[in-house]
Amino acid sequence: MKLVLVLGRFLFSSLFLIAAPSHFTESAIKHAITNGIPMATIFIPFLGLCCLFGGVSVLLGYKAKTGAWLLVLFLTFNTFSFHRFWIFPDPITREIQHFFFIKNISLLGAAMVITYLGSGPWSIDKVKQR
Repeated sequence: MKLVLVLGRFLFSSLFLIAAPSHFTESAIKHAITNGIPMATIFIPFLGLCCLFGGVSVLLGYKAKTGAWLLVLFLTFNTFSFHRFWIFPDPITREIQHFFFIKNISLLGAAMVITYLGSGPWSIDKVKQR
């Protein structure tokens, strides 16, 4: 069962590690500006760092609770800034954004569980406790 937790950490964190680099691109900043995000040139790369460090932290199980809080910050901002499905008049766009909203809410729940329970076995945090 310990392997299940390690695999779960890997699968959960992989999404954030894949997504993080895109937050350092010009197109991500332009997208944020068009969505009315203030100080997008600073804020979007900052969220990319939260995504990157949070993902690595959870993956390795090193200060996983802190890393999960970084992911909570990232997901909260991302969900309520970019996936406000209720503002889209087009039904197809609304449905797509609703899907992303619900997906992020689910990920937010998983991140919150990690903020409480930590990394579990087979992690740097557990090795350091010995």
